[in-house]
Amino acid sequence: MSLKDKFQTGQKIIWCPGCGNTGIFQAIQKAFQELDLEPWQVFVAYGIGCHGHLANYLKTYGFQGIHGRALPLATGVKVANKNLAVLAVAGDGDQLGEGGNHLIHACRKNPDITCLIHNNQLYSLTVGQASPTSEKGLKTKTTPAGVVDPQLNPLALAIASGATFVARGFAGDIAHLTQIITKAIRHRGFALVDILQPCVTLNYLNTFSWFKERIYKLEETDYQPQDKSIAFKKALEWGSRIPIGVFYQEQRPTLEDNLLVGKKQPLAESSLKVNLKKLLSEFK
Repeated sequence: MSLKDKFQTGQKIIWCPGCGNTGIFQAIQKAFQELDLEPWQVFVAYGIGCHGHLANYLKTYGFQGIHGRALPLATGVKVANKNLAVLAVAGDGDQLGEGGNHLIHACRKNPDITCLIHNNQLYSLTVGQASPTSEKGLKTKTTPAGVVDPQLNPLALAIASGATFVARGFAGDIAHLTQIITKAIRHRGFALVDILQPCVTLNYLNTFSWFKERIYKLEETDYQPQDKSIAFKKALEWGSRIPIGVFYQEQRPTLEDNLLVGKKQPLAESSLKVNLKKLLSEFK
């Protein structure tokens, strides 16, 4: 069975021609294939943004929540059914703006889920407002004189907040991005993958060619992702050279390990024993 038959719904794709989301869509499917996953073994929570159209295209269990809330949804699903591979798919504005608080606490709690940030450095679905990751000086509809705020660094934030897997990929290198997403899903714990995803319609600065002139792969150097202080320093590198790959990885107990002690059976498969009458009486 082809990837198109296995993981695509067949709905018409309405992203702009050349959109970086297309490469991410392909990489996700290839990662699922690499991990030998079936559609019924995967749940994906989506935020709001151009990335959210994946809810219509990707054939898995899924739910599109409100702006910035993909991570709480994904965490709840993983606690309810630890046998599922659970992903949260979000945008940079979606996850780092409205959803910034949820990212911090997901890193801290370490649920066994993978968060993929489609980072085009704009709120593109609403026609190009500045997002937390917009380059300083970038002129947008909401910043006609240029962005004045410093650019938020999702990798540094995740490392400082306690994420156990932190990586960056590029939508223009599908093979490499597939490897990163595969490693992220395979990792046991919270995995953040910041994906550089050029918006070909609205972002005329951070283009595919702009990134290709600057990107280099960490695995092609002598870099090792086990030291948190070194990883944090590497995460700050941005400008004439931009690293992609795995920045940091460690192992520690997951949220499910700590929360579901002694529960071998998924909660979703357990019988519900609740005295609703007694429960409701507490709200009188």
